[in-house]
Amino acid sequence: MTELVIPGQAGAPEAESDLMVRAEQVHKSFGSIEVLKGIDLEVRTGQVCCLLGPSGSGKSTFLRCINHLEKINAGRIWVDGELIGYRQRGDKLYEMREKEVAAQRRAIGMVFQRFNLFPHKTALENVTEAPLLVRREKRAEVREQAAPLLGRREKRAEVRERAAALLERVGLGDRLHSYPSQLSGGQQQRVAIARALAMQPKLMLFDEPTSALDPELVGEVLDVMKDLAREGMTMIVVTHEIGFAREVGDSLVFMDGGVVVEQGNPREVIAAPQHERTKAFLAKVL
Repeated sequence: MTELVIPGQAGAPEAESDLMVRAEQVHKSFGSIEVLKGIDLEVRTGQVCCLLGPSGSGKSTFLRCINHLEKINAGRIWVDGELIGYRQRGDKLYEMREKEVAAQRRAIGMVFQRFNLFPHKTALENVTEAPLLVRREKRAEVREQAAPLLGRREKRAEVRERAAALLERVGLGDRLHSYPSQLSGGQQQRVAIARALAMQPKLMLFDEPTSALDPELVGEVLDVMKDLAREGMTMIVVTHEIGFAREVGDSLVFMDGGVVVEQGNPREVIAAPQHERTKAFLAKVL
């Protein structure tokens, strides 16, 4: 079991019922290069937090640390009060088994720059893949005896019905049986969003979800994300879409060089940044 020593105060933070994400002094290095240098962040349930910053600032790495796709070198991250990736004993953390981490990830949806759809599966099949896999794993874990075939079909039918409803929700109700090669980039990204939602996550992470899209397709993806925000989904979004951050964001975090340079209300930070580095960045992207 991998051991990680935590610098600073031991013990879990005082529970806050409306706190969905808490990151405390998160450090991450790749070899000798320190990419994250002590990130602190809090996101409350139902909030949209937008991460801005230049390439190489650590935004995407931090996002991947939240669901333990990247293992932190120091610090702690909690999602909905649960320590991610590690168990704590005294002043040390011990890495969870991969199966335990996978169970935590099911509550955290993630949408990447690239859509990462299975090219040989339809939109509907891409969305049903993960829920059906989890069902199979759960059956194996409890060593279920052979259930009636009809019962198994009913379970699969429920998953397919929910997947179809999600595709309808993202505006693709008429493309259930289309393959990725038959869809535009914007449509593929909307399938990816539906796929993430299929696991019924409590938190959604978006890693520059529009950066690989043609400009005219960006709006359709942002519209889906705006709908999610209106419905109360907690979201952390790495983005260069300043208009989206201003309109939808509850908080804006500007990162550079692996640290949080400035954070606050998006409209206030965008209109009147307090840090010179933030001013310089916004001057180039606005």
